[in-house]
Amino acid sequence: MNDTTDKAKRPTAITVICVIGLVGAALVVPMIFSSAAKLVGDWYPPYLAFSGAVGLVCMVGLWMMKKWAAYTYTAFVVLNQFVLLAMGVWTIMALVIPAIVVVFALKSLPT
Repeated sequence: MNDTTDKAKRPTAITVICVIGLVGAALVVPMIFSSAAKLVGDWYPPYLAFSGAVGLVCMVGLWMMKKWAAYTYTAFVVLNQFVLLAMGVWTIMALVIPAIVVVFALKSLPT
């Protein structure tokens, strides 16, 4: 008998998404302390920090092929759409790129 368990194999698309997402999360850090972020409002730097942390956690979870990561990222994309709309800076690309990530993440969920 083979005592090893089958783990979900990570698709290449998820690997690419996670690497790009981890780089993106790292790039958020200097933005948190920028004067441009403070110009948006006092609430925005903490929101950027929260966004970077959630993004980092979700990318690590996706790397490990966890269902909660795909669901959490999906919910966070929805939240970000409302924030962008409220700020008046929403564009179609703000929806398209995260939507592509969500589709790949949800499609790649282990059963």
